[in-house]
Amino acid sequence: MPKIYDISMTIEENMQVWKSYEHKKPRITNVQNHDEGKPHESLLTMNVHTGTHVDAPLHMLAGGETIETISLERLCGPARVLDLTHVREYITKDDLVPFAIQRGERLLFKTASSFTEEFLVEFVFLREDGARYLAEIGINLVVTDALGIERAQPEYPTHRTLMRNDIIIVEGVRLKDVEAGNYTLIIAPLKMTGIDASPARAFLMD
Repeated sequence: MPKIYDISMTIEENMQVWKSYEHKKPRITNVQNHDEGKPHESLLTMNVHTGTHVDAPLHMLAGGETIETISLERLCGPARVLDLTHVREYITKDDLVPFAIQRGERLLFKTASSFTEEFLVEFVFLREDGARYLAEIGINLVVTDALGIERAQPEYPTHRTLMRNDIIIVEGVRLKDVEAGNYTLIIAPLKMTGIDASPARAFLMD
């Protein structure tokens, strides 16, 4: 039996959210309970970009494809965790070249974000030149442990470069207890349709 690493964020009311905005935090409300003589039920209200989630092109591209167009075959299969914990501020092409990345790879970026449950305002992100490099290679998917693949870049060039080159973006995984190396990746977004993202459960198996 292979070891399974659950790399998903836990959905809870006080979880890490984008820029720690209160309105971004999920809300869990009890709508009926045993004291009322009824089965216990809860209502969950949250943004589809909460926690571990898969972005669809519509998120950044006007008229882009929606979440149901991303197949499970793209989200599951061989993957590689890259140790980028030494990187500060942003990941560049020069940071990625030593990994000898190959066409079709699924890549997971392990950065300082995996070591805190607080939102890092200055989280390590993929700079535009790094995104262009991955697009030139033709990777399949990129996964980051930050809640965003980029920050502080006008016009969102990292997102848009990846999406225009059919590279799937997954954000908000937890890699603290995962060593760099090769794994089998499983990402299972909720089966939703017509929207710009979906929360997901994500696993690695060695």
